[in-house]
Amino acid sequence: MKQYLSDRADLQEDAVEHRETDHDVDPLFVTRWSPYAMTGEPLEEEEFLPLFEAARWAPSAFNNQHWRFVYATREDEEWDTFVDLLTEGNQVWATDAAVLGVIVSKTTFDHNGEPAGTHSFDTGAAWQNLALEGARRDLAVHGMAGFDYERAADELDVPEEFAVEAMFAVGERAPAETLPEDLREREQPSGRKSIDEITHRGRFE
Repeated sequence: MKQYLSDRADLQEDAVEHRETDHDVDPLFVTRWSPYAMTGEPLEEEEFLPLFEAARWAPSAFNNQHWRFVYATREDEEWDTFVDLLTEGNQVWATDAAVLGVIVSKTTFDHNGEPAGTHSFDTGAAWQNLALEGARRDLAVHGMAGFDYERAADELDVPEEFAVEAMFAVGERAPAETLPEDLREREQPSGRKSIDEITHRGRFE
């Protein structure tokens, strides 16, 4: 098994320590992970708006661009609303983010109003773009499923034709030592299933 990461100086040290690839890919894909530790410092708009710019350019069926991002910075009066949507476990660390957001997707096509079967798939592509751009800028970007979906739709005035998909946090990275002990142990890039486990040539076996 050839391992490529140790030769790539542009990979973050933590990714090199915990991840190995079977094939040569751009380091950005392997560098991206989901840290918990954030400094609690605010970010200027020019530091986080490029993440949404990256999301803009994701592919989508009929170029419908199903994704929408509802967000608040820690300076916004809506900040507490976003924090309160989170489970207690996520509040422990996500309150130190600079930006909290909810990702929603339009479930119908703009051109005919018909159901869009790929709205979640396409919105996931936009989220991946956002996360990769955050990794490129060495920001902590962490997606979350641990929140109240129904309250998010209600309190953020999400229209009925949109589905709530996920929440996310963005912030300046902080040392793992700033986290509670149970999270400190999890503050490292995780591994991945092998290619053999995720691919099926010819038919699903």
